[in-house]
Amino acid sequence: MKTSVYVNLQRKIIVITLLVSFAPLILLGVTIYHQLAIKYKQKIVEQIRYRAVAQAEAVDLFLKGRTAILSAMADTHKFDYMIEGNNLAHIFEVMNSRAGAFVDLGVIDSTGQHKAYVGPYNLKGLNYYNQPWFGEVMSKGVYISEVYMGYRKIPHFIIAVRRQESQQAWILRATIDPEIFGGIVRAAQVGKTGDAFIVNKERIFQTNPRFSGSIHSQSKLDTTLFGGSTTVIELRDGDGKKRLYAGTWLKNKKWLLVINQEAAEEMAGLFTTYMEVVIIVAGILAIVLTTIFTTRLTVRRLREADTKMRELNAALVQSDKMAALGKMAAGVAHEINNPLAVILQKTGWMEDLLAEEKFQESENIEEFKASIKKIEAHVERARKVVHNMLGYVRKMEPLLEDVDINETLSQTITLLENYAKTNNIEIAPDFADSLPIIASKQDQLQQVFLNLISNAIDAISTDGLIKVISERNDKYIIVKIIDNGPGIPEDQQGKVFDPFFTTKEIGRGTGLGLWISYDITEKLGGTIHLSSREGEGTIFTIQIPIVHPEKK
Repeated sequence: MKTSVYVNLQRKIIVITLLVSFAPLILLGVTIYHQLAIKYKQKIVEQIRYRAVAQAEAVDLFLKGRTAILSAMADTHKFDYMIEGNNLAHIFEVMNSRAGAFVDLGVIDSTGQHKAYVGPYNLKGLNYYNQPWFGEVMSKGVYISEVYMGYRKIPHFIIAVRRQESQQAWILRATIDPEIFGGIVRAAQVGKTGDAFIVNKERIFQTNPRFSGSIHSQSKLDTTLFGGSTTVIELRDGDGKKRLYAGTWLKNKKWLLVINQEAAEEMAGLFTTYMEVVIIVAGILAIVLTTIFTTRLTVRRLREADTKMRELNAALVQSDKMAALGKMAAGVAHEINNPLAVILQKTGWMEDLLAEEKFQESENIEEFKASIKKIEAHVERARKVVHNMLGYVRKMEPLLEDVDINETLSQTITLLENYAKTNNIEIAPDFADSLPIIASKQDQLQQVFLNLISNAIDAISTDGLIKVISERNDKYIIVKIIDNGPGIPEDQQGKVFDPFFTTKEIGRGTGLGLWISYDITEKLGGTIHLSSREGEGTIFTIQIPIVHPEKK
């Protein structure tokens, strides 16, 4: 029934979309045919001009962004902090995670001494006082250098900012990755003959061109041909071919962004109007294929959403069932407590009677005492079950504590390690580094982990492996407990979280462990899921919400 509905929906969407799409496509083809010859050349010039302006803005924005983050780091951190320990390395990591494209980072004092450095080169301790850029930074406050060789003897350029701290001035300097910077410039290249590069006023390449020359070498292009605004000119290259050049001076007025392309390649479209029919047919085919693809994708996602909705409904039903069972268990527990108390009171009275002399002479006295002990043992077991039920169906206290999940898992494994070793079972922890401290209930979480790991040991019985894994995503800390035991039959998997359901032998389990674990996890705002295959083992996945503790 559901499949036929989705098939009919898909067919209707495809038909309607194609009918609406064909008419504008044909009209657009006719319009292009009449307007192309008139506006084509003007369009080519405007396009290359626009690309030059847009790419110049992108480059300026890139430099501005890196300068801003460098200035922010200098403004928010003191000199002594920067040069101490691994602080600069941490700042460098933050800068690259926020913006990227930084090769190294250094702190230089007012005498030019390199006090701290993070990067691939051995530059710490060098003196930059006589370097041309050092004076520029100290006088201007912010400086973007041109490409130069420097101490490292390879072409590179830097961004440096000065900070005045009390009576002391110091510099924070960073090298920009030439590959990333060059990639931003080369993004303006179009076609087989397109090129994009940056030169300075002395015609020195600041990025690698596509065809001739290299970074830090001299270009043959006359930069004086390009004025203050974006200029488009046509020149012949070394092979005598005409090329269109668009040049824009960047905001620093030192660098010229140049985009060029062979004129023949740009103008080739003017002589291909006879292909209009082919283009329209190709466009129609593309629309048909795209419509079919997007429609199928949309319908598939609708089906997936429908499936997820059914799973959510099943989870809600399970949650409602757990809530109802919890209320029922609380009522049953209270009702059972009173008879248990009476039974225990009467067994005590019976023990007192047996202590009297006339009963001591009975030949069945030992059998009476053994029977009373059995009654008391079973009453005590029933009281523990009732106590557990009452303890986990009541509402949790709102006060939370700081919890380290990895530490809680380690403590739990320690508790069960000897028990596991006696059965030749290895517990292998695999904890993610730097899990956040969360606000939760440690004792409750430890109870969950204890129940699940203990169940895994019982399921394996002997000679096996239990993996305890912790990891995280944006919202949750995830704990996985994986065993290589016999697994849980598929027909029983939907019942494992029900109270009093157990696969253990009579007398070895109450069937409350997984129900309690489910209840605790849900009250803490998390989830617990089961994945199991017979003969392959079982995986319990606990998702614990990341709730940051309040500042104390």
